[in-house]
Amino acid sequence: MAPSAYLVGLVGQGVGPSLTPALHMAEGRANNLDYVYRTIDLNTVGLAPERIGDILTWARTLGFDALNVTHPCKRLVIPHLDALDDEAAALGAVNTVVFEHGRTVGFNTDAPGFRIGFVEGLPRAATSNVVLLGAGGAGAAVGHALLDLGTEHLTVVDLDVDRATVLAGELAARHRGTHVDASAFDKLSILLPHSDGVVHCTPTGMADHPGIPFDAALLHPGLWVADIVYRPLNTALLTAARAAGCATLDGGYMAVHQASTAFELITGITPNAERMSRHFRSLAE
Repeated sequence: MAPSAYLVGLVGQGVGPSLTPALHMAEGRANNLDYVYRTIDLNTVGLAPERIGDILTWARTLGFDALNVTHPCKRLVIPHLDALDDEAAALGAVNTVVFEHGRTVGFNTDAPGFRIGFVEGLPRAATSNVVLLGAGGAGAAVGHALLDLGTEHLTVVDLDVDRATVLAGELAARHRGTHVDASAFDKLSILLPHSDGVVHCTPTGMADHPGIPFDAALLHPGLWVADIVYRPLNTALLTAARAAGCATLDGGYMAVHQASTAFELITGITPNAERMSRHFRSLAE
């Protein structure tokens, strides 16, 4: 018989304002679960990210069922786990740790979160030639998802071209038969006119990092635009893209499906993603 009570945490730096606890707990209540979700902000408790192994031990000892893990611990946590699922192993990053049968098992719901959200929000979008902005952890997950969705040519763009080159090589190695290359931001004027879409995976546009990541004059009606930033949902990039006639995908899609996938991993219950989306958007707005 499945348990009816769960204790879950979110570990990372600056996680206090996260919408994830409210989203998980509301879905828990809807499924008649006693579901408690707490943030563990490393900045607030004064712990270095390198203490993530100790935090796992403490959480398991204190009766936690799972932890969500975010920046900067997604890679640091891996050496402290007993097992990884295929997606986490491929990405080299973990955002969900489930304590099961005395073992710690790591998962990554970022890639499936984007993949499911993309199919839902842009179901007819062409994906042959896509530009990915940002070569960090989120960019790696989104790049992985795009190649799974059938992207044949993916260009990774980052301010640090060396970092973009490393990610492009990693993605190409995992997805044989695709063309993955790296480029710089100043090449967007050449790339975007011939691309099906662009996915933005940098902090630009967040409440603390306002602005738009590139010149809005490069947007055109034949280009779809996806942004993984979800606070605010309507970023400056998406506002400009809609004004230019682009189809758009906001960051809420990835956020909700990332959370719903984690909820199912933790509880074994398939959540109502539509209900979670409505709740998420009411919180975000």
